[in-house]
Amino acid sequence: MQYEADRGYLIVAGTADSVDYISCAETLAKSLKYWHPDVKICLVTDHENYANPLFDYVRQFPQGNTGGWSTDWQVFYASPFHETVKLEADMVVSGPIDHWWPLYRNMPVWISTGARNFHGTTTTVRNYRKIFDHNNLPDVYNAITYWRVSPDAERFFNNVKQCFYDWDKIKLNIKLGSDEIANTDLIYALNGSDFVTPGIGPQIVHMKPRILGTSADDWAKELTWEVDDGVLRINGHNQHGFVHYHQKELAQQLGQYYD
Repeated sequence: MQYEADRGYLIVAGTADSVDYISCAETLAKSLKYWHPDVKICLVTDHENYANPLFDYVRQFPQGNTGGWSTDWQVFYASPFHETVKLEADMVVSGPIDHWWPLYRNMPVWISTGARNFHGTTTTVRNYRKIFDHNNLPDVYNAITYWRVSPDAERFFNNVKQCFYDWDKIKLNIKLGSDEIANTDLIYALNGSDFVTPGIGPQIVHMKPRILGTSADDWAKELTWEVDDGVLRINGHNQHGFVHYHQKELAQQLGQYYD
């Protein structure tokens, strides 16, 4: 495959009826460049004629937007980088992250495992992971995924593609899977056991209510937050690395702090 730059970060932001993923991607790009001004960022989208200097590259889905998670496999073919870290759009970077590149390079594909709460502790809450536990699958979070151009990476993403296409058959052989909609974390877990290092490497701070222990679905209505010199602080706790804020409507508010 041809590539145009050695390494960079890739963000996917397709159109959705209820979510402005482009706004999320812009906020994430701002936070990336706040900490690493020279970083290269690629946006993969189906928004035609979109341009923004935040992004060094804007790419369309090579096979078009097939809807939701099923577009994910296309990132391998869309990326302009020899080495890519794909990030989910509804995150911000709260602190430097480039020191993780040497760890990523230990594997042709590397997928984050586990998640943290806003106290910085790896969560033991399994409410959102029952299907993983029942099937002894790795606890992967595709929100941070690395790959480099290689046969192993191409094989992995082609397997991901096939799983999305064959999901109606595959789910029948998965415990608790008969009514499960194919999602990227689950598909990665089924195909990526060789590409995880449990407990090692960056994890997302996951702002879902069961993990946080909040009663409100919208954590921002129950917890206080601020951004100080690029660091997101939640209820007085400084956040480090990748924060998956989950409430998409916070994107523009958060983005103002990284302008």
